[in-house]
Amino acid sequence: MSNQATLSVDVRSETGSGQCRRLRNKAFVPGIFYNAQGANLLFSAERTPLQKLYNKVGLSQVFQLEIKQSGESQLHPAIIRDIQFHPVKGSITHIDFFGVDLTKKINVYIPVEVTGKPKGVVLGGMLETFRDELEVVGLPMSIPEKIVIDVTALEINHNVHVQDLKLPDNVEFVFEDNFAVVGVVSPSASDSEAEEGEAEKGE
Repeated sequence: MSNQATLSVDVRSETGSGQCRRLRNKAFVPGIFYNAQGANLLFSAERTPLQKLYNKVGLSQVFQLEIKQSGESQLHPAIIRDIQFHPVKGSITHIDFFGVDLTKKINVYIPVEVTGKPKGVVLGGMLETFRDELEVVGLPMSIPEKIVIDVTALEINHNVHVQDLKLPDNVEFVFEDNFAVVGVVSPSASDSEAEEGEAEKGE
C-alpha cells in the first residue's frame, strides 16, 4: 500500500473504567495493542488522528503504529482488529490494534463496492447486494482496500458469485460454497420479497 498511514500512541499504565473515562473527556481514546507474539500493551491515542486513520485504513489495511514510551518510540506494522463507537455521538470509544508479521498471512474482511448500472435494472429488475463484505486470507501488504464489482453487464436473474471475482497474488477468498455476492432479481421476485417482509411485520 502506498502512502502508508502512521499513528502515534502513548503507553498507559492506569486501567479501569474511571481512567478510560478521563481519557475520553480529554479527547483521547483508550486501546490495546496485541503484538504478533501474543503479548498486549495498553495505550491512549488522540481521537482526531485516530478517526482519520480509521477512515483511511478501515479494518483491513496495514499502517505503521508508533508506540511512545519513556522518551523512546518503536514502529510496528499493524491493523485495526476491533473498534467501538459511542451509541449516540458516533465517536470512537475504544480500539484494538493487532501487530502483523508481513511475511505471514492474515484473515480480514474487506468491503464490497458495486459500480455501474446493470442491463437488468434498465429492463426493470432490481439490484440486490447479498454481501457487504468478504473474508480473505493473504499477506498483509497484498490485501486490497476493497472489492470493486462492475455490474454493468448483469442481466435479470443473473448473479456475480465469489468465484467470479479476482484478487491480487498472495490473497484468496475464504468460503465453502460459491455464494452470490450481488445480482439482479426480476420485478416479480422483488414484489414477492416485499410482500413477505410486510407479512412478517404484521405477525
